[in-house]
Amino acid sequence: MVINEFVVQGQFVAAMEGNFSEISNMKTRIFLFALLLCGFAQAQNTYQTLFLGNSYTGVNDLPSIVQSLTLAGGDTLYKDSNTPGGYTFQGHSTNGTSLSLIRAKPWDFVVLQEQSQLPSFPQGQVQSDVYPYAAILNDSIKANDSCTVTVFYMTWGRKFGDAGNCQFWPPVCTYAGMQAELRRSYLNLANQNNALVAPCGSAWWESILRDSTLELYSPDQSHPSYAGSYLTGCVFYATMYRRSPIGLNFYGGLDTTTAVFLQQVAHDVVFDSLAQWRIGLDDAAANFTFTANSVGEATFTNTSLNANNYQWHFGDGGMDSVANPTHVYSNSGQYAVTLIATNGCTSDTLTDTVQVILVGRQDPTTFEISVAPNPSNGVFEVLATFSSDESISMTIHDLNGKCIHAESFEVQNRQLKVKLNLGSAQAGIYLLTLRGAEGVFAAKRLVIH
Repeated sequence: MVINEFVVQGQFVAAMEGNFSEISNMKTRIFLFALLLCGFAQAQNTYQTLFLGNSYTGVNDLPSIVQSLTLAGGDTLYKDSNTPGGYTFQGHSTNGTSLSLIRAKPWDFVVLQEQSQLPSFPQGQVQSDVYPYAAILNDSIKANDSCTVTVFYMTWGRKFGDAGNCQFWPPVCTYAGMQAELRRSYLNLANQNNALVAPCGSAWWESILRDSTLELYSPDQSHPSYAGSYLTGCVFYATMYRRSPIGLNFYGGLDTTTAVFLQQVAHDVVFDSLAQWRIGLDDAAANFTFTANSVGEATFTNTSLNANNYQWHFGDGGMDSVANPTHVYSNSGQYAVTLIATNGCTSDTLTDTVQVILVGRQDPTTFEISVAPNPSNGVFEVLATFSSDESISMTIHDLNGKCIHAESFEVQNRQLKVKLNLGSAQAGIYLLTLRGAEGVFAAKRLVIH
């Protein structure tokens, strides 16, 4: 497929990018069922990702490299792609296969890769030839599922610049100049469409600065070698899963030293500038402040970001769903208050401790408490030291306020040692509450992985 552009009155020609190999319009989905544990407190993620681009995506089968890295990290990626040679955003915006794939399912991510030269051209031409069609594609993606995240695939400058267009636009005469223009355009694309950037081109630049002898280019000095595609895959893994590629045991066709070097480069570039790549910028982020008076009335001020729905758990069984609630506690004590903030696509949970002291009532017995291990597989050991012996009740609630466990104990010699086995409970966050005759002693957050 040849891009039909010509040099006319300062406009620029975009060379065909498709002669490397025949890339099928429809990729067969590969379903992975094997999951590897990746840290005891780290949840496994399964994402559906669509790649729309051209041979910069198709060469070395970049989606499969990302999929293999994902599996090595203990996660799962179901993928599909359409990568006709030399294709542009404009071409994808009217391509029946691309549009059908966008509508095929509620994707977690759709990756958009423009023809390799167009975003490096003067901004006037980029504004007419790139930005409008990126917006059309992003609108189609959001119309299919408003929670799908668009990811713009920042490509790299050609090894010695764009000789074919150098005379018309001097910034592309060198690799560094072309890369700077690509970076600017891809950041603009992300900001204009509230999307993410996979900073692959920036990672290439960093790799070249650290070791210029490592060849990221194929012999045409444009397309990626396998090492270039592997570095790009590491960037995508870090961008989508927000996890470091360092330590992943998939090396593809690379030796260990090279693969580890490229993993480090991808990690450094992505995690050094998360906000710049807009990673997490639109996620719900729970936060709140509070005040409590002497009659047990606690006022909560919601300072969450990017959220419009809220669920409060006040640590004494009380719940509310308003943005800024007021809650009255009947006993003195420490209460673990949890706020779950959501926006329909993402959610975030924050737990903080509220100290309530009611004037005219005896304060709860002083104590020290610890829970270990936490997180765990459901088995915890609770150790508490009190200033006196008394009867203690223990309850455990999930974040919906449902009690999943309750029992009572007699403190002897001011010590309480309890082994909890919640192995039948589902993975998640729970609230453990200790109560005595004078009210709540403490609430602790338990995490079951």
